[in-house]
Amino acid sequence: MKITLLIPTLNEEVGMKSVMPKVDKSLFEQILIVDGKSNDKTVDVARGMGFDVVIQQRPGIRGAYMDALPHIKGDAILTFSPDGNSIPELLGPCIKKFNEGYDMVIVSRYAPGAKSYDDDAVTGFGNWLFTNSINLFHRARYTDAMVIYRIYRKSLIQELDLDKDESYSFEENLFRTKVSWEPLLSIRAAKRGLKLADIPGDEPKRDGGERKLQVLKWGAAYYFEILREIFWWR
Repeated sequence: MKITLLIPTLNEEVGMKSVMPKVDKSLFEQILIVDGKSNDKTVDVARGMGFDVVIQQRPGIRGAYMDALPHIKGDAILTFSPDGNSIPELLGPCIKKFNEGYDMVIVSRYAPGAKSYDDDAVTGFGNWLFTNSINLFHRARYTDAMVIYRIYRKSLIQELDLDKDESYSFEENLFRTKVSWEPLLSIRAAKRGLKLADIPGDEPKRDGGERKLQVLKWGAAYYFEILREIFWWR
């Protein structure tokens, strides 16, 4: 499959300069930056490196993905963070595993041999709780159901209704936030019985960039989503 490396950014000038030169461009049909209207030189740096750039108009990370979707040239999408959390040397092994015939491969921070150096007590517990709840309620076997660093077939976006606002609207309205689609992708891929795998990959501390976490709101919305999906989507 042809692969698009999809990178959401917000004030990532430092990481773009330090991380992106380590990315093997030959692995990808396209490297696409979707920028949330940075007020530093992220966009200039990205364009100077020869990457495609889309300026995000809709709010939230999922809004970034939806704005990028019409511009994606690949048959598969590999989402990646340029803030130092995603190790570029693992792009090749991730793609190699995907090419064994998987629908999705996750670079897991919690697989044996891997560790997150960016977690604090709250985010570490939250990721453990969400992943184990998804495994319990949706018969999955993830070690990391939440992380952005993953590759999957582009067609899954429509197959799993990830592109539909109604898949998220109840919890977003209830908790007044905007959520990403990685947790729902993990849940519905498991419910569909797709071929899934992970590889271990450390998560270093971030290198610049703007941390976008809304810990309480996102945590509540994602856990509601996990429970709702027991009864709702088939």
